[in-house]
Amino acid sequence: MPKDLLLEIGLEEMPARFVRAAMEQLKEKTENWLNDSRLSHGGIKAYATPRRLAVWVKDVSDRQSDINEEVKGPPRRIALNESGELSKAALGFARNQGVEPEALFFRELDRVPYLYARKLGKGFETSLLLPEGLSTLVTSLAFPKNMRWGSHELRFIRPIRWLVALHGSDIVDFEITGVASGNVTRGHRFLGQNAVVGEPSLYVELMRAQHVIADVEERRHLIVSGMEALAAERGWRIDIQKDLLEEVLFLVETPTVLAGLFDPSFLRIPQEVLVTSMREHQRYFPVLDQAGKLQSYFVTVRNGGSQSLDIVAKGNEKVLQARLSDAKFFYEEDQKLVIADALLKLEHIVYHQELGTMADKVRRIRTIADRLAQQLHFNEAVRNDVSRAADICKFDLVTQMVYEFPELQGMMGEDYALLAGEREAVARAVNEHYSPRNAADQPPASVVGAIVGIADKIDTIVGCFSIGMIPTGSQDPYALRRQSAGIVRTLLAHSLELTLPELFRIALDAHAGRGLAREISDIVRDLREFFALRVKNALTEQGIRTDIVDAVLGAGTEDVRRTLLRAEALEAAASGDNKERFRPSLDCFHRVCGLAAKAEGRRVDAGLFADPAESALYETWQAAHAQYMRANAEACMGDALLALSSLCDPVTVFFNSVMVMTEDEALRCNRLALLANVAEDVKSFADFSKIMG
Repeated sequence: MPKDLLLEIGLEEMPARFVRAAMEQLKEKTENWLNDSRLSHGGIKAYATPRRLAVWVKDVSDRQSDINEEVKGPPRRIALNESGELSKAALGFARNQGVEPEALFFRELDRVPYLYARKLGKGFETSLLLPEGLSTLVTSLAFPKNMRWGSHELRFIRPIRWLVALHGSDIVDFEITGVASGNVTRGHRFLGQNAVVGEPSLYVELMRAQHVIADVEERRHLIVSGMEALAAERGWRIDIQKDLLEEVLFLVETPTVLAGLFDPSFLRIPQEVLVTSMREHQRYFPVLDQAGKLQSYFVTVRNGGSQSLDIVAKGNEKVLQARLSDAKFFYEEDQKLVIADALLKLEHIVYHQELGTMADKVRRIRTIADRLAQQLHFNEAVRNDVSRAADICKFDLVTQMVYEFPELQGMMGEDYALLAGEREAVARAVNEHYSPRNAADQPPASVVGAIVGIADKIDTIVGCFSIGMIPTGSQDPYALRRQSAGIVRTLLAHSLELTLPELFRIALDAHAGRGLAREISDIVRDLREFFALRVKNALTEQGIRTDIVDAVLGAGTEDVRRTLLRAEALEAAASGDNKERFRPSLDCFHRVCGLAAKAEGRRVDAGLFADPAESALYETWQAAHAQYMRANAEACMGDALLALSSLCDPVTVFFNSVMVMTEDEALRCNRLALLANVAEDVKSFADFSKIMG
């Protein structure tokens, strides 16, 4: 008879940022183990708090399903040796499948004889599989950071303190790091106590009785509903950031929402400073009025009940008072710093051993930004703002506020720059040039911020690539993937007429003075490959069909703006009601490009035309080519695609009228050259062979 299964791993408090992933991993591994063990079940529910990871599996079958299957092995020519006996490969196949050689046989598949293994066997009882299975399941969990404790060899996220393992009401016996499994769980560290779990289905309610809300979504609901009720009662807007809510969710086992206040005089400090201090240091949620202005209140979540909330609130207020006093001191002291003096301090901050100081980086940013502003033909006022913003874009790195709160870099730079009398456009760019700071952030809104931001990011990327620091796997210490994606998004957001090769060249010129450790051709090759994937991701984020993305990328990604426009034009032509009307063009492009691949690079000789269809195609192509180049130059990609499609009728007539691959070499080469002209335009727009149906 099926029984429920419960596994709970009790731990010291885990880092909040790792708990959800650990919970999901435990659920996935449990499901995989059940499937691999041929154990059916009625569903899996995962639970997690700072001190526990748990899974409850409903209706686990009482025994494995029986084995009755045939597994294909190597072909006969490999399975038998020269004397006709089973080869080492065949015997190894039998061993891997857990069968005796006598259970092997041959069967033809697509007229080729293959060796097969017939696997038969009765399933074991579930109770016999669980001890080793659950023990292996726990020890196989992987975490971003691990530790060892005592004399144990196991590396785990935190020390294991208790284990609950139940199959129905029966304990599943195993031991890990000296901790034996049982049926006793632990409640809230201060409000609860040890409790016996009678059976898995009672787990959630038993934990609730011990002041632990095991269900993650229930905890989330309690936190959010508590804040919403508090906001409605007091007429507030509580700024519930998802990442902070996610962290708090895994800091508490019994959440209780409460509010506190701080001295209104602190509101004279920039709002970003106060919000950052509350969020990053105290895990508090800021309170705003209906207009979005910060109020002198905060909301926090207690890991406990509702008793003595006034005392808890006062304790939190006292801690925040000290934090905000520090912030006020830093803010007032920083205003005494002259920007020119701050820039001198950058000379003593090492950016990278091989790339110089932060001041060296700023000089390169200025050089790149000036070149970009000049190449993009901005007026003198914009160029001046770009130069000044590039000069001072990193000055706030030496301020006390940014030292204490690194996440405020740029934001404090803007505030201090305005206080120092800098132009608004310059101060704004000091802040914006870091954007987008993450995937959810927006690119710089101003063109000055966009240019300085691109200059900063491409300097970092080219500098790292020039010394061989290219991201591999999960290793990306300088966030080059994020920065390259930021460049692509900024180019698109501002429709900048700037190609990636031009950008690479300008940045490489800025780095040339220090001497490059790698060949420029190698650096550029790696940069092209690196940015191609960022462009692909950007198009996908725009909702472009995958096959359309692959098609336009086949024609190159050098011009990011035009690549997007080509993708949008092609998707409009190859989707919906237009799909069937576009199909003849698609077929035409396929055929033209296929034959043109055989051309030998010769020029078309109109004197060799032997059929009116050749002349008609050549004349139509000349007109269409001019139209295509004009539309491409004006970034009117829909018109460019129409120009290409206008060639389909004369191409069809051409194919129906002449034999392209005629035995006459001169005619054949001339006709292939004619098709090559058409194909060159087609392939510069997209690789149409990538488009599905």
